Amino acid sequence: MDVYSKPVVFAVLSAIVILVGTVVTVFIPMLMPSTQPVSDYIKPYTAVELEGRDIYIRGGCNNCHTQTVRPLRTEVLRYGEYSKPEEFAYDRPFLWGSRRTGPDLNRVGGKYPDSWHYKHMADPQSVSGKSNMPPYAWMAQNRLDTRYSVRKTRILGYGYTEEEVVAQIADYRAKVTSPSYKSKRARNGVTPKELRDELTEMDAVIAYLQKLGRDVKKLEAGN
Repeated sequence: MDVYSKPVVFAVLSAIVILVGTVVTVFIPMLMPSTQPVSDYIKPYTAVELEGRDIYIRGGCNNCHTQTVRPLRTEVLRYGEYSKPEEFAYDRPFLWGSRRTGPDLNRVGGKYPDSWHYKHMADPQSVSGKSNMPPYAWMAQNRLDTRYSVRKTRILGYGYTEEEVVAQIADYRAKVTSPSYKSKRARNGVTPKELRDELTEMDAVIAYLQKLGRDVKKLEAGN
């Protein structure tokens, strides 16, 4: 039968082929086990780090900063160990990116102290004169909203109980508001007095940035 001369038959057969292809490529993989590599060395984001990540995305930071170091000598020399698949097991969505208006941040965790980040977030040019990054000082003026933190970690499958999420938030708040906090002076310099005993959006973003790449050191040591 010459289906090309029968428009109706051709349309029906085409629809069937497309439907079968859609089922095979879209729906069947949803029922299969995940192929995402997972490592015991890579830990899920804490509740505060996850809130910081959401604020990072909201602020458009991923439009200028990539989070993937390619296995090229020049990139490894500049940014650090190249990215591993295991690192992104808990990323929803991935923030690999393709534009580097600013430097790659996949290895920024631990590179600078918190004090540097407070100054940089509030006034980028104060620590990097040629930076074209806009200031984000207003983040230190916003109290961190953690009303949905438990729900977020649950939906993403991080495995934390409600008590653990509450403890993570309380512990980080105690850390940054402690008189012995090493970056207290820098934090107080950008945080209004009425919020110095609370968690701010800037605190959360810095917690997230300090997480990036730190688990990889444990992964590399374990191998």
